This record gives sequence, structure tokens and C-alpha cells, in this order.
Amino acid sequence: MSCKADLTVKPEVTPFFDPATNTISYVVKDPGSDACAVVDSVMDIDYAAGRISYESADAIIAFVREQGLKVEWLIETHVHADHLSGAPYIQAALGGRIGIGSQITLVQETFGKVFNEGTEFQRDGSQFDRLLEDEEAFAIGSLNVRVLHTPGHTSACVTYVISDEAETAAFVGDVLFMPDYGTARCDFPGGNPRTLYRSIKRILGLPAATRLYTCHDYRPGGRELRYVC
Repeated sequence: MSCKADLTVKPEVTPFFDPATNTISYVVKDPGSDACAVVDSVMDIDYAAGRISYESADAIIAFVREQGLKVEWLIETHVHADHLSGAPYIQAALGGRIGIGSQITLVQETFGKVFNEGTEFQRDGSQFDRLLEDEEAFAIGSLNVRVLHTPGHTSACVTYVISDEAETAAFVGDVLFMPDYGTARCDFPGGNPRTLYRSIKRILGLPAATRLYTCHDYRPGGRELRYVC
């Protein structure tokens, strides 16, 4: 379900809400070109039936095509426990490079052991096009992107700080939720509450005008959806 685009700030951000997982994916557009990135895309899965579907990813693909955008990046804040990533599916349709924090190799090693995966499961991050280091920089058109390693929920979580000369937006993944819901879980393998606390402090140390875009909104009390805090 696409929400109304946030065009009051740069970069231009359009959210897509998946009610099954309360996940928010984003298309982030450079206002000066047709370049865009997709953040935390969802692949739908029916756990009871063991069935995968593509409605959420198809909605993003349709939007990108309707707007005449060019996907330069498909970036993940972390590997999600509540849904599969739609990035490979979207990449097959629209192109772009898939990026994730470089510490994903630690997550792969941890869960490779938990699920007793054999040697056919690669633990070197080779499933992604680029492993992004802390403080690494790249671009989406004319937008500058800075990577912050913000672990605690998982050991590989990152925040993407995307800015132009006027505005800054930070995509925080599961490190923070809306103020009326709290912070991320840190009880998964590799999670750590002390580390999460330090990551939250790092995010809250960004400039005061920074808009924080969360990866989830569980809408406590049945309130309306929010995606910026």
C-alpha cells in the first residue's frame, strides 16, 4: 500500500506500507534527476502456507515505472526476521545495485550455524553487490549518502543518512520505532541492548532537523500510520 509522498523535504520520499508485517519500504528520489533508491523492500510470505508472493514489490516496481525513475540502489538496513527482502526481485525488473552493511557476514555466520546450513550457504556476503562500511559514502544522483553502522538489533544494522545541501533524512531500520512504541528488539542472536543503546545515541546525535524514517509502525491503539519521527 503506497502512502502519500513526502515532498516537503529533500530527498523526495515515498513510503509503501505492508500491513502483514507493519513494514515501511521507501522509494527515495533525487529531486534534481530521475535517480532513486529503494530502501528495505518487502517480499511477501505466507508463513502458514509457505507461499511467497510479490504484491509489495510489484507496487514499488509499478510506481518507479509510472514516475519514469531509474533505480540506482536497493539498500537494506539489515536482514529482516519478519519478511524476506524484495531487492533481488526488484533488481531483476529495474536494475540497480543491492547494498547492505558489511557486517552481514557475521549475521550469515551466526544464522548459518543456528539453522545448520551446509557449505552451500555462502557466508561472505556475495549475495549482495556491495558491502557498505561504517562512514562509507555513495550517491543517489546528486544526493549524498553516508552509512552509519548502528548495531544492536542485529550486528549488521546500518542507518542511511541521505542529504542534499538543504535537508537530511536518516533511514534507521529497526533501531528506532515511533516514540509511542519504543526501540527495536535485541534478543535475536547477535543482538545486544548495550550496543543498541549506543547506536540510538549515535542516531540522536545527528543534526536536530534530521528526519528519521522508521522501518516499522505497529500503530499502537489503532492510530493512523506514521513513518517519520
